[in-house]
Amino acid sequence: MFVRTATASTAAAAVLGAGALLLPTAQPQETSFRTPERQAGPLVVAHRGASGYAPENTLAAADAAKALGIEWVENDVHRTKDGVLVVLHDTDLKRTTNVEEVFPGRAPWAVKDFTAAEVAKLDAGGWFGKQFAGARVPTLTQFVNRLERNRQKLLLEIKSPATYPGIERDILRVLGKEGWLDPSHVRDRLVIQSFGADSVKRVHALRPDITTGFLGTPAVADLPSYAAFTDQINPSHTTIGADYVAAVQRLKGPHGKRLRVNTWTVNDAANAAKVHAYGVDGIITNYPDVVRDATR
Repeated sequence: MFVRTATASTAAAAVLGAGALLLPTAQPQETSFRTPERQAGPLVVAHRGASGYAPENTLAAADAAKALGIEWVENDVHRTKDGVLVVLHDTDLKRTTNVEEVFPGRAPWAVKDFTAAEVAKLDAGGWFGKQFAGARVPTLTQFVNRLERNRQKLLLEIKSPATYPGIERDILRVLGKEGWLDPSHVRDRLVIQSFGADSVKRVHALRPDITTGFLGTPAVADLPSYAAFTDQINPSHTTIGADYVAAVQRLKGPHGKRLRVNTWTVNDAANAAKVHAYGVDGIITNYPDVVRDATR
């Protein structure tokens, strides 16, 4: 059944009309994954956009992050049956769209079994709130174009890479076509990450200039092998402490800079303050304003 399964915090955002957001105003952060010394605190990354305030991985969520003054946006990328890259988290379409109503006979509703035209028919916002009804699953092209319009930056996650052989080349092809592989984007506005070490290695092999991240918490003894192909170790906040963060940061990655730690998914002030004290470089969160306020 197509039902709402999440709510936005009324303390931090109000919604008027057709999805128009009134969010706390803030100055954009002048930050870069390459220049941590310029930061006043940990880098704050909007997880699937500002997904506490708008449906995750939609253009509305990217816009909500922009309204909060958040430059860095994280997203998730899958590939459709006909080879189009689309932005959503799960390997199936059930949780965040009305696919069961539109295509009732197509269980288990895996993204890879639907064409881009079919995915484009789905409502990807109504589950979050009536004001977002009619929002669509964006293609990667649409998403990066929105970030470009918003002057935002992208932390791109390759989801389930084993399900989509060759998706790394497909992603790089789209990014290149849309102007996201020029020197300025690669230097300051793009990071590609995955839970799949082999996928991260493929991106690094194809484009050694791109900053990459590994999602997970490798054993300290294994960290030097990861430093050969990734610039970041991005673990769950429940799996780390100050000693682990320091162990990662003692190493240098393939670009000759120290490894960075960007932890996820921190959605409250207490845990934000805790990981800030650990010395993390960045915090990935559904509520970027809450984390920013707790760590400045």
